[in-house]
Amino acid sequence: MNVLKVKKGDLIAKRQDKVMEWYLIQEGSVIRQFAFAEIVMNRNAIVGILENEWFACDYVAREDTTLIVIPCKNAQDLHNILSEHENFRPIFLRTAVEQRHQALCLYANLEKRAGLLHTVAETLYNDYKNLCNELLLDEQDFSRMELFEALNMQHKAENWEISNSNSLVKNYLKEYMQLMIKDDSLCVGAIMEAAAQMRRVTQGIGEMVHYLLYNRDILYADSKDDIFHLFFDMAVQLSKKKRDITGVKQQMIKIAGVMKQLGIYDAAIVREAQELCENYNFSEVSKGRVNIAKEDSVAYILEYAGYDGDAVRSFKQVLKAYRTLPDVMSTDNEARKLRKEISRVFYDVYFKAFIRSVEDLVKPSPILTMFFNFGFMDVQMIGEDNATALYNLTDSLGLFHSDHIYTIYDWLVRIYQGEKEPSRNEFDQDFNAYLLDMRRQGSITEEQMDALKRNAKMKVEFEIKNMFQSGHRVTYGRVTTFCPIMMEEDLINVVEKMAVTAERIENALNKVRRLDYSAMYREVLFSDPERGINQEWIKKEVLPDVILMPDAGTRALMWQETSGAKSDTPARFLFPMFTAGDIDEQMVETVGRFRWEICRRVQGVYWNDIREKSLTSEYCDYIQFYRKNSDLSADAKEKLKTALARARNSYREVFVKDYQAWMKYESQGSFRLNKVARDILVRYCPFSKEVRQSLASNPQYQSAFHKLDAENRKKEQRLIALYDKYEAAGGVITPELKENQRFCQM
Repeated sequence: MNVLKVKKGDLIAKRQDKVMEWYLIQEGSVIRQFAFAEIVMNRNAIVGILENEWFACDYVAREDTTLIVIPCKNAQDLHNILSEHENFRPIFLRTAVEQRHQALCLYANLEKRAGLLHTVAETLYNDYKNLCNELLLDEQDFSRMELFEALNMQHKAENWEISNSNSLVKNYLKEYMQLMIKDDSLCVGAIMEAAAQMRRVTQGIGEMVHYLLYNRDILYADSKDDIFHLFFDMAVQLSKKKRDITGVKQQMIKIAGVMKQLGIYDAAIVREAQELCENYNFSEVSKGRVNIAKEDSVAYILEYAGYDGDAVRSFKQVLKAYRTLPDVMSTDNEARKLRKEISRVFYDVYFKAFIRSVEDLVKPSPILTMFFNFGFMDVQMIGEDNATALYNLTDSLGLFHSDHIYTIYDWLVRIYQGEKEPSRNEFDQDFNAYLLDMRRQGSITEEQMDALKRNAKMKVEFEIKNMFQSGHRVTYGRVTTFCPIMMEEDLINVVEKMAVTAERIENALNKVRRLDYSAMYREVLFSDPERGINQEWIKKEVLPDVILMPDAGTRALMWQETSGAKSDTPARFLFPMFTAGDIDEQMVETVGRFRWEICRRVQGVYWNDIREKSLTSEYCDYIQFYRKNSDLSADAKEKLKTALARARNSYREVFVKDYQAWMKYESQGSFRLNKVARDILVRYCPFSKEVRQSLASNPQYQSAFHKLDAENRKKEQRLIALYDKYEAAGGVITPELKENQRFCQM
């Protein structure tokens, strides 16, 4: 067991990382982070002991910390460790019980906060309506309350579980420990029971964190469409009429107090609410809630982008002509021309408005945020209720972000700031290759080309004209009726249910990784000649960048298999911002296309050369010569012929359909593929060890799985010998080298 020393603030384990080892805290402390909530883990606590497959949250060093690295990922590993190190039994068991208790305490706390948010919001809104009636004031619309419900938990901890844990930890832990550490089976069983319970509790914590983050703006929001500003505007109305506002201010003070109590708002927002309660002059003109239905959002967005009055009026006439068509989904010539003109203006406005927003260094207004992230422009095209729902969603954009998931606006900001490079265009040219082509054609000089390589505006324009416009159309799903402006016809369910959040994307990707463990791994070169390693190809997992297109669509798209020339750069997947489709199925299809394209890229000109064995070369050979293949029955040949016709003779699309069947059915032991296709997939897209074990008794897989396990053991043994020699020569086993060794164990 190795010792790992980390500095304060260092990330020990990252959310979504594969759990392959645990970390015993020898000195220092670690924070277990759940967005705004956290758990502090002190000496002898173990990072990972109660996790499963992937870390459910981030673990960050609270101070300079020393960790003992324990190679453990399942019950069998745990049993082996406790058999070899009997003195670990009390340490492991105590930390499992105590960490479970910490999680249950956080669960109980969050459950109270979720209940408080719902109860207070319901009560305050009823108080507001009663006051309007009592004071003879017009009640302002707040449709958000119609959709606001109490949290309905999927992963729930019962009250008796919390009470049981309290009693055990506070009163009987010593006696419990003495019994459970008597032998390995009791100890392992107790730890694994705690782990199983802990995972359910952790999922419940995630549900409550999501609920609180998603619904906190119901009390107070940047958009000012909230309960606080209902009372704020009421105070302004009363003040104008020289009437007493004491009772209304008390309600506002109550809301500010609850905001502080909930602990889910930034301190600056709480101070802002308190400041409005205490020091605002309510006799001034109100700058409170915006009624989006009364806003001329089209004019507002176009004028922000620099359009003059004539251009605004002209575009509004085009929108009106389109809105009033008998069927906006028509494919006739008139509808097609209108959609073409709308698209032309939309992307021009988007570029100009985007550049102004990043140059002004001012946070975009809610209406601009809706335009940039959701494709909203016109209330009449989307309907008042949907517009209001999108307006409310502007305060929850954090739900659509993670380390590798972006809204289109955020993605373009990264391009503008130089953190990401533009995607390749339809001719497979990156931005620099595009500029080089322009120079060759004489459109620009050498000096201009060098200057343009650093031109942030041109990079954004290149991304909008290529990836954004194409991806927007494809992810929408119905290319012939595509209109870039969000329409009421696109939203077949409520906005909240169609929203493709980062959590939904990550869950879908993890389901793929759980089955096809090698899907996101690449081979990269490791070299340290001074210590005896000249050239070692190691496996590295690279998760894709997922960019959310501003539409309500039905398709996902594998845009690029890498971000640049290097094979270990992230792929780029495009998903719709809202969908009524199955995200899990969309992800499997997208990963299938990625697997094909990354193989083509790695193999280069040999991608379909059977002399160079690879996924693509073997699939091409199988499809090209299927009629002569004696391993295929007549029925299998006929099915493949039909599949080819449906795929328009695209070998890639035939593979993608087979990959979908492989993941959905074959992983469950339900046969859908013929013998030849199954043999290729079992070798190039193998299932994870857990799935292989569940299918091990099946004769269709038995031989191939046995061979794969034997090869992995052989590779691991070679790596152990190599790493021992490398360490003896003064080398350090880096996280990348550890990951490479863990790959053989999957």
